Amino acid sequence: MNRNVQLLWNGLIPENPIFRLALSLCPAVAVTTSVKNGLLLGLAVVFVQVFSSCTVSAFKSFIHPRIRIPAYVVIIALWVTVIDMILPVISPDVYKQVALFVKLIVVFAIIISRLELFASKEPFVPSFFDGLGMGIGFTFGLCLTGAIREFFGAGQLFGYDVLGFKPLLIMILPAGGFFVIGFIMATFNWIEYKLTGKIPASGGGH
Repeated sequence: MNRNVQLLWNGLIPENPIFRLALSLCPAVAVTTSVKNGLLLGLAVVFVQVFSSCTVSAFKSFIHPRIRIPAYVVIIALWVTVIDMILPVISPDVYKQVALFVKLIVVFAIIISRLELFASKEPFVPSFFDGLGMGIGFTFGLCLTGAIREFFGAGQLFGYDVLGFKPLLIMILPAGGFFVIGFIMATFNWIEYKLTGKIPASGGGH
């Protein structure tokens, strides 16, 4: 498989930031009460991750190792500011619900970890695909979690009434978010165990 395609695939499934690496779980739980919220925050993360990874890769020779983390934060903050000005124009109503978490993307573990582990060591093109794969994987995680929680908690999908009643109201509460993510994590791990016979290991972070 082409390396760039492999990087995209890794971010989506094998190294999914939420379900496999357990990164940025707090915002994942907080915003996934609906698919729309998850999708909007996910797109913001894709934008910031891709442009931050490309920026770090392009200027890595100019970033001194001793100040690399503050430099990463400044770069991330730059792109967060850009997307924070774009999203209210795209979807002002949904943006109001996720605005706080868009601003907090600056300290998302998923962003900083990829800059440190990959973009700071790799050429521009692989860094682009790594950032895109991780961003898409994060968005997929948010949307899947949001769909399950919105369906069972509110009886809706994308804001449209599907069931006509709310079967499990707890699903749109924080406890329901952790339950859904934990269940999906367990499913991913079970599938990997069945395919490889190895017990998966997970990371963690905010």
